[in-house]
Amino acid sequence: MASDTRQRLIDAAIKRFYRDGFRNVGLDQILADVGISKTAFYKHFESKDDLMLSALEDQNRRMQDTFRQLMRQRGGESPAGQLRALMDVVEMLTKSDDFQGCIFVNVSMEFPLPHEPAHIAARKSKSEIEEIVSTVAAEAGAADPRALAQELCLVMEGAYVTRQVTGNRDTIAIARRLAERVIGAHLANR
Repeated sequence: MASDTRQRLIDAAIKRFYRDGFRNVGLDQILADVGISKTAFYKHFESKDDLMLSALEDQNRRMQDTFRQLMRQRGGESPAGQLRALMDVVEMLTKSDDFQGCIFVNVSMEFPLPHEPAHIAARKSKSEIEEIVSTVAAEAGAADPRALAQELCLVMEGAYVTRQVTGNRDTIAIARRLAERVIGAHLANR
């Protein structure tokens, strides 16, 4: 099935790009992982860049789904509890031995120019996660939901980068303390 092969290409690309870097991975490596020819590849994507953007879009969708699901699952019905559960999501993402940082931070570092399509995809993902957090912050009664979301997302990004650079698994404890301060400042008496 075409859609199955397309998804297998996306999954293999995400794995390779995340582990080895976007510019370091050749199309032949991904094709070998999936076990298809270049001719078969071009039935699904125009180029490696097209595959990369599709993989980032797929990863963005998955991340959003994960954030929404785990915030509700770990935070319960309370929007304030869901905001606090954000650090549970961060912990889940960063505790793996193969954690290589946030894929969207990584791609924005490899494609630093703001007009590059991969950089735009990274910015879009960050914006959409912030929007999810802002919506929950509004439901929690924050006077300035956008500011609360921006501050929590900055704490999350700091946790991703610090964990990746230092390898310190206790980074999440620091992030939790900071997030609690941010939430407490915005949701006094909640």
